[in-house]
Amino acid sequence: MTSLRLRPEGPADAGPVRRVLAAAFARPDVAVPPEVRLVDELRGSDAWVPEAAMVAEHGGEVVGYALLSRVRVRTGGGFFPALALGPVAVAPHRQRTGHGTAVVQAALDAATELGERIVVVLGDPAFYRRFGFEAADRLGLTSPWSGLGEPWQALVLPPTTSDEPPPPRGEVIFPPPWSKV
Repeated sequence: MTSLRLRPEGPADAGPVRRVLAAAFARPDVAVPPEVRLVDELRGSDAWVPEAAMVAEHGGEVVGYALLSRVRVRTGGGFFPALALGPVAVAPHRQRTGHGTAVVQAALDAATELGERIVVVLGDPAFYRRFGFEAADRLGLTSPWSGLGEPWQALVLPPTTSDEPPPPRGEVIFPPPWSKV
C-alpha cells in the first residue's frame, strides 16, 4: 500500500501543483481558475513562505496542496505578521480520503515551527473547525471578507515562549494577488 508523503513544495512541483489546483477548482466558464493564478502570482513574491507551501504526494504523484502566504494585521501600533491559508486543493480522484486534512495539518505544523501566531482562512467552517479555526470576528480580525460571516475564520497558534503577548486585533491586509480572487 502506498502511503501519503507530506512535504514543502519544491521547484519541480509548480506544474503538478497547477494541475491539482486546476482540476480541484475547475469551472466550465473559466479556462484558468483564479486559484491557479493566485498561486502563480504569490510564488516568488514577498508573500511567499516556501516552508509553508505544502504538497501531498501519493505514489509519487502530487495529489494535494495547501498554501500559507504572508499577510499583515494592521493594529493601532503598526503591523503584525500573520498567514493566510489557501488555496487548499486535492485532486478529484483523491478527494474524501483524508489528504486535504493531512496537507492542511502539515501546513499548520510548519507555521507553528516557524513561530507564526495567526492563520486566517476563508472557507467551510465545518472543515476548518477540526483544526481549531473559529470566526475571525471573535478574535477582533477584520478583512474584505468579514461580511461573509462564519467562513471568515482565524486560528491562533501556540506561542513559542511563555511571555509572548496575545495576538493582535485589527484589519488583515492581503497582498495584491488576493484582490483578484
